Amino acid sequence: MAIDPSMEPMLETFIYESNTLLEQLDEILLESEKSKSLSEDHVNEIFRIMHTIKGSSAMMEFNGISTLAHAIEDVFFILRESPEKLSCVSEALFDVVLEASDFLKSEIESVQETSEANRDASAMIAELKRLAAIMRGETQDAAAAPAAAAPKAEEAPAVPAAPEGWRQVKVFFEEGCQMENIRAFMLMSQLNDWCDELDSVPPHPESDASLCSEIIKNGFLVKFKPSGSVEDVLKAIEAAVNIKNYELLEEETAKATASPEQPAKAAGQTSTTAAAAAPVAASSNATPAGGGNKAKQSLISVNQTKLDQLMDLVGELVTTESMVVGNSDLKGLQLDNFQKSARELRKLTDELQDVVMSMRMVPLNGVFQRMNRIVRDMCKKLDKQVDLVTEGGDTEVDKTINEAIGDPIMHMVRNSMDHAIESPEERIALGKPESGKITLAAKNVGGEIVITVADDGCGLNPEKLLKKARENGLLTKPESEYTDKEAFGLIMLPGFSTNQEVTEFSGRGVGMDVVRKNIEKVGGTLSIDSAKDVGTTFTIKIPLTLAIVDGMELAVGDGIYTLAITSIKQSFKVTDDRQVIVDTDGTEMIMMRGECYPLLRLHRLFNIPTKVTDLHDGIIMQIESGDKVACIFADELLGEQQVVVKPFPAFLNKYELKKLGLSGCTILGDGSISLILDANSLLDLQ
Repeated sequence: MAIDPSMEPMLETFIYESNTLLEQLDEILLESEKSKSLSEDHVNEIFRIMHTIKGSSAMMEFNGISTLAHAIEDVFFILRESPEKLSCVSEALFDVVLEASDFLKSEIESVQETSEANRDASAMIAELKRLAAIMRGETQDAAAAPAAAAPKAEEAPAVPAAPEGWRQVKVFFEEGCQMENIRAFMLMSQLNDWCDELDSVPPHPESDASLCSEIIKNGFLVKFKPSGSVEDVLKAIEAAVNIKNYELLEEETAKATASPEQPAKAAGQTSTTAAAAAPVAASSNATPAGGGNKAKQSLISVNQTKLDQLMDLVGELVTTESMVVGNSDLKGLQLDNFQKSARELRKLTDELQDVVMSMRMVPLNGVFQRMNRIVRDMCKKLDKQVDLVTEGGDTEVDKTINEAIGDPIMHMVRNSMDHAIESPEERIALGKPESGKITLAAKNVGGEIVITVADDGCGLNPEKLLKKARENGLLTKPESEYTDKEAFGLIMLPGFSTNQEVTEFSGRGVGMDVVRKNIEKVGGTLSIDSAKDVGTTFTIKIPLTLAIVDGMELAVGDGIYTLAITSIKQSFKVTDDRQVIVDTDGTEMIMMRGECYPLLRLHRLFNIPTKVTDLHDGIIMQIESGDKVACIFADELLGEQQVVVKPFPAFLNKYELKKLGLSGCTILGDGSISLILDANSLLDLQ
């Protein structure tokens, strides 16, 4: 069934928050399964997650999602109310809830693509009901029997008296506002901030659209235990949308008819759901008096397209600023006031750039955490034991890069699981621990993010790789001339595979060319190191951001090159011939403070005609990346310049310019183009 047009403005928020909650669910379940226990805190959190998804999906009229979420919620309600039942938790519960999580993610993806969610979840719901019956101590027949219909509101049994401090208020909504049950649910969400405990008649109004007529006829009864004063709660009701009027019932009446026997804590009872977030935010501008201790976060969701546009505009602003400050008409003029204004402009554009870039930065934790699920599922299917270790998940990268590297990392983890990590029996025979180990690590190195995917498996066999490449006609030179590192790189050729059989999981090499291309699209590189029976390490190097860098402009012949300032340790001129050393292979090196560093002449590397070939006439820069250090030689330094990084056109990808030491290009203030040097690649050429 297609979504109601009136709900379309809420769809994006619903999708975002539901996906976020399901990621949290997976993380909790995997952590609990690993420790073979469920804590009360985790039970409460899962209950809250499923209650929120149930409510928001019901509001959006995705009944299949809502019904499945409700079934999960019921199971964890039992565990929540009866902690002694935690001993009933079995592996079957983890399996079915993780399966349900996958189903919900798939349905939400379908909602995102088609605005519909129609798949059948009856098998999972039946299994959840069976597990719930076991926890209650019921028989299999009772478990299979349909749940008794909930009594109608007018037939509701009398409830016992509630503790002191409970009040109740009857609310009536404006005539013709429609979806009164959803209005009631949003009101409960909004009152969470002002109440310690909440309940209502009818309860869980979002779960049944047929309750609208009852709410129209009898009003919506809110029962609450205020955190502060009753006036705070009433002002929150007044600030809500579509409220026609309300009536605060006498306190004695409230005591007699307040909460049912197990009132829920406000935090667990109802939370501001995805689809309700927008209308709730719109209706909560007024801050109730006395609510100073209820500080709210000032957060707002922004479409990523708008952030991209903002980043582009900042880039254009930086380029335009360079054009103004570097205008050739100003050369030779003494313009003190202009220079002062230009410095102030640079300061403001720098601050603006920092703010915009920080808005786009997200941690890698999300990507890393998704790998836990992959390892868990593959361990079960392949009958292997593997521990996933993550390091540096709080490292932040641009959101575009974060999204681009998720699939490549997943593919490498799957490959490690499928063909690198041996079976427990094989590992024991090799003298290894029974459990394999995959390590995901990230760190910030000189303006770049370095991500490694390492395993302690069987490693890559260069001879086997070369043999397979020869059979497929992929070799470009005699086998004897290939180094081990070059042999490892063969797995990134299109279609290359060492698999003899097609399996559910791709073998090492299948799709690795796509992995490399996806990484290169965001300006990154992929390299491989391996040792037989020791393991394999994939190393991804990607820029911290794709946008703007502080660069040093260098002249080489008639060309201008830009190098990130973060890569430069120092620059100097050669004043003593004893600083220059040439080894037997003709390699030039520079002696500095008792250490020798290789020297790379840029004019030779790029075959550029230049009159500056004597080391005494040009400039030498010591560059570094990680633990690698070397020197490069250029004609002269032109000065520091903030530049907007532009990727090379796609048709140049076949030339593999990254391996030549180039990572992109930029437009200078005079409109000319400067190639951007990549320190990591230059150091690899040594």
